[in-house]
Order: sequence, then structure tokens, then C-alpha cells
Amino acid sequence: VVRRHLLQRYEHQPFISCLAGFYSCRWKRYQRRRTEPGKCCCKTRECVFFPLLVGAFCFSLLFLYMWGEAKNDYNNFDWYNYGNLGFWFLWSLVLLIVAAILFTYITLLLVLAMCLLAEGQQLYLHWSHKIGTFLVLGFSITALFTLSVLWGDQWKTVRLSFQITAPYLHIGAITIMVLLSWPVALHAIRADKKVVQVIIVGPYLAILLFLFLIPLGMYSPCIREMGTLGPKPALIGHRGAPMLAPENTEMSFQKTIEHSGDGLETDVTISYDGVPFLMHDSTLRRTTNIKEVYPNDTAQNAALFSWDTLKELNAGTWFLKDKPFSCMGSLSRADQNQAMNQSIYKLSNFLRLADSQNKLVIFDLYRPPEKHPYRNSWINRTLEVILNESGIRPHLVLWLENDMRSFVQSVAPGFQQTMGSKAPVEDLVMDNIVKLNLAYTEMSSEDIRKYAEANITTNLYVVNEPWLFSLAWCSGAHSVTTNAVHMLKNLSQPLFLMTPQQYNIMWILTDLTSVLLISLIFAL
Repeated sequence: VVRRHLLQRYEHQPFISCLAGFYSCRWKRYQRRRTEPGKCCCKTRECVFFPLLVGAFCFSLLFLYMWGEAKNDYNNFDWYNYGNLGFWFLWSLVLLIVAAILFTYITLLLVLAMCLLAEGQQLYLHWSHKIGTFLVLGFSITALFTLSVLWGDQWKTVRLSFQITAPYLHIGAITIMVLLSWPVALHAIRADKKVVQVIIVGPYLAILLFLFLIPLGMYSPCIREMGTLGPKPALIGHRGAPMLAPENTEMSFQKTIEHSGDGLETDVTISYDGVPFLMHDSTLRRTTNIKEVYPNDTAQNAALFSWDTLKELNAGTWFLKDKPFSCMGSLSRADQNQAMNQSIYKLSNFLRLADSQNKLVIFDLYRPPEKHPYRNSWINRTLEVILNESGIRPHLVLWLENDMRSFVQSVAPGFQQTMGSKAPVEDLVMDNIVKLNLAYTEMSSEDIRKYAEANITTNLYVVNEPWLFSLAWCSGAHSVTTNAVHMLKNLSQPLFLMTPQQYNIMWILTDLTSVLLISLIFAL
């Protein structure tokens, strides 16, 4: 019996040696100390630092979750940095990788600490890990603060994501609490004073009770009765299919049509000689070869060039060089050759293409800068192209521009008048508005239903991620503008969809199972 106990103790030491070695760099047994019953798990300095380790874990987890859910808008983030730095790079992907690495590092340290506590060992974090902890904490807080200042709307995305991920986050949090019950129970039993036991167990039970009750305050439009889900939202290609072809080019819109998109979205600028063409940026620097052809004019407004100059520029090689989306995948040789030969697209040609395929069109119309010949007649010139040159059927045009809306209605009564912001239903009906074009961060199932009752449909932009499209579907959106028509077309139902009864069963079973396991652990 003695030999067996000695053998068990000997076999047990390598595990503790590894834990202490990685956490404290104390690989030898005499460098370690066990926690005596009734004593603190570590020295005062380590007791002060352990909350910092937990804080670094929480902030790094928050940032990783926030940035992971921000994937829908990575292209906007990279475009913002391009405007400030002058060159294109996938900074969004780099930031995600860094966040994942830092979170993994701090999580491993915390797991090692919990294992050591469970084994009754005193904690001593090596100085190099303490520096690492400060770096993770500082990076996470700085990143969260910077993004909150420069990109505060992203918190709205996080709140929306909870409507999809909350049930799974709830299960994950309960699982973590079950795993933590072992070290908590061990140290509560070792404590020789009731006050210490209350200090250890009290916060744990309070957090556990809070997690148990969280589902009472949860709301998701994807938790609904069977048979109440509306039709799948129509897909409108944002600048075409910019993950498959250079944005705002003929190839890009052809790709949207190939993947059964229901509509086409673009941006319209008017050249110096009055030719409306498709261009999102105010300059030609990002999406053309203007730097090679006219290096001194890269900062000039795109509307100040003549059409003869614009039509000679290449609008496709940048796409193959910069790869603007991290999830683009590889293009076939034929697609690469086609992309390399794209040019700036005229509005009239764009409208003819949409009309031939019976596709809806919606576009942002940019007013030309000061001293432009069409500065004050930009809407008239655009209407002239739509009504007289393109031949597109009026009902396919979703007219978004708010200036001179009454005049537009008088000369083109067949247009579907579209508003870019929320307003009282009475005002929208008075202005003959039939569709709202809203940022996805303004998504509200109640508002969408209220507008639908007045025969006003809702389009949300820009929706790329399947989870966000699923939420828009459950919320009752009639259409979405997306960069990813080729991916969203394959969704046959929302990623998350269950009845209230199914959710209640999942919630109750999770709580009951965790209570049983935690009770067993404390009893043992």
C-alpha cells in the first residue's frame, strides 16, 4: 500500500512540474510550495496581480469577440486606413490574428493558474508572463477605446450579434462555471474561517445565479413560433459582386447576375463633360491605374476628368494586386484575364444591363464639386440619362437621392421612391416613399413590421456575414445590399432558428445539468 501511494505521488509530480514550469518557470520540485489549509493561495503581491490576469483575459475576450463580429465591415475598416495611409493592406485581418494570439496566450496562463490552484499549489507568475499580461491588457484596452472613438457604431453590431450568439454564449459561460467549481470548492473547504469561505463561494454563486437568469432578459427575432418566418430577403449586389470582380465594373455586375442577385447597387459621379459614370471614391487612386497614367492627378476629384480621359483608364488591375477582401478565394485564369481588362462603367450602360436582366437598381448620386459645369444640374442630367438614353423601365429604379424629390416624382412617376433614413410613417406616405434603405445597425423587427403595415419595404446595407443575414431574415427585412451574393444565395434558412419552447428546454436543461454537476463537485 505504501509503495502504491509513493508511486501515485511520483507519477503525479510530472503534471505539477509542467504546470509550475510553464506558469512560473519553476521546474524543480523544491522551488514549489503547496498551499497550507487555511492559508492564502499565494503571496500578497501575487494576490494583487491575479485580478490583473483575469482582467486581461476579460478585455482580450471582449476585443476578440467584438472584432470577430466586426468581420462584416472589414472592408470599410481597410478602406478607412487606405484613405489615411495611401496604400491598401488587410489591416483588419492582421488585427484579428493579433487579437486571437493574445487571447490564446492569456487564456493558457489563466488555465495554468486554475490547474495549479486545483492542485493546491501556490501561484507565482514569472516576470516575463507579467510583462506579457500587461501588454495584453494594454493592447486590448487601447484597441477597444480607439475603435469606440473612431468606429463607435461597431458596438451596435455587437449588440445585434447577441441576438444570434447569446444562447451559445450562455451555454459556454455555464460550462466555464462548472469547470471553476472544482478549485472554488477545494479552496472553500481548505479555508479555516467561515468568513473566508463566504468570500470565496459568495461571488461564485452570485455570478452563477446571474448566468442562470440571463435568458429571462434575452430577445431574438429568430426565436419564434413555427411557420411565422417570412420569405428570404432579396439580394442586391453592393457595387456588383466585389469579392468576385473589381467593384462597379461590368464584370462585377455580370457576376451578381450569374449568382441570381435580385438587384444592383452602385455609386454615380458626373464627369466634367456631363457623362454619369460609376465610381465610389472621390478620387480615382484606389480603383484605377491613374497613378501610372497621370501621376500628378491622383488626388484630383474624379468628377473633374472628362469622359474621354476616364474611359481610357484601367479599372481592374488593382483588384488582382490589392485583393480587397480576405475571403476572396482564387479566381480562374479566365476571370483574372477579364478583370485585368475592365474599364470605368457608364451609367447608361449599367442601366441597360439591369433592364435587360430585369434587375432593380439603386445608387448613391454624388453632387459634383464647386466650379463643375453640372454642379447645379446634376439631378437633371442624371434623369436625362435614365429616361432618354438608357431605356430602363422606371419601376426598376429605386430613387434614393432626397434633393428635388418632388421634381423627380413629377418627371418620373414610375420610380420607386426610396428614403435613406427612418421617419414617421405618415411623413413617408405623404412623400410617396415605398422603400427604406437603412444601415444594418438600424435593424429593428418592430420598425420593419410597422413600415410593412404601411406597404413600405425595408432594405438593409451592407450585409455580408451569414449570421447577420440570418438576423435580417428573422427581423422581416425585404432585401439586403451585400458584397456576398454568391454566398448568401446558398442559405436556405437562418443559421439560428428555434421555437420559444425549444429554447426554454435548452435553457432549463443547461441550468439543471450544471446545478447537478456543481453540487456533486462540492459534495465530493
